[in-house]
Amino acid sequence: QSAIFNFQSLLTVILLLICTCAYIRALTPNLLDKNKTGFLGIFWKCARIGERKSPYVACCCIIMAFTILFSE
Repeated sequence: QSAIFNFQSLLTVILLLICTCAYIRALTPNLLDKNKTGFLGIFWKCARIGERKSPYVACCCIIMAFTILFSE
């Protein structure tokens, strides 16, 4: 199944997107800061979520890792 129809896969993709955008913004802030609006603004917003909610995102990543490793 694709990640759209499987809820656990969808959450994994969203968490990976948030973590990746926050990492890219930490390396090259200008790359994401110039695209704050429009379709590419989604990546800027994900980076902001990753920066501001980093303890919660980290907890979600750990929980997701355990559910992927130990489910089924």
